Amino acid sequence: MIALARELDVKLTEDSAASLLRLVDELSRWSRAYNLTSIRERSEIVTRHILDSLAIHADLRGSTVADIGTGAGFPGLPLAIASPERRFTLIDSNGKKVRFVEHAVRELDLGNVRVVQARAEDMHPEVPFDTVVARAFAPLPELLAKVRGLAGPETRLLAMKGRFPREELAAVGPPWRAVGIRPLAVPGLAEARHLVWLERSDPYPKSRVGPILPDP
Repeated sequence: MIALARELDVKLTEDSAASLLRLVDELSRWSRAYNLTSIRERSEIVTRHILDSLAIHADLRGSTVADIGTGAGFPGLPLAIASPERRFTLIDSNGKKVRFVEHAVRELDLGNVRVVQARAEDMHPEVPFDTVVARAFAPLPELLAKVRGLAGPETRLLAMKGRFPREELAAVGPPWRAVGIRPLAVPGLAEARHLVWLERSDPYPKSRVGPILPDP
């Protein structure tokens, strides 16, 4: 796990790598009973859930992160394990999946994770999150409407997508704008992955996200 994460420029400790593998085991065990994910093979869970989540680790900003539509805890749980210095709020309306995430948080002793059963659009915290992440949650225009109460002028929104979302990008309008998009190279995964970075305020300094790429 440590070597695979290193390919994503993520430095794991022995303890954090062990926690990620325990998460894989717990997800596999619960899925047999509660059908949390269609991915059952341990190696596939590592690739499609753990590494896929860690692929955006370097793009997080600030100390508070919200993962909306977290499902069984992805990308939020792997990111929280890899970033113990940050505080994560994992949000989903599905009670069965929220119960698993709560179980995983207890089993792994993740003191930096809060789990909330709610719809993202119903949440309006007093202080906006520094980063909001969403993995295959909704088309960009719908996603932007749902995060309105979670995001402030300085919030970074990271939307994880599969293929280059050309039509979705064209539908993004004020006050939001897409600042960058880059392909995600997940070890062991041949399928297309892209990360879209959106903001509401003045441009951030240059980062590894880079410019918007042409549609391949």
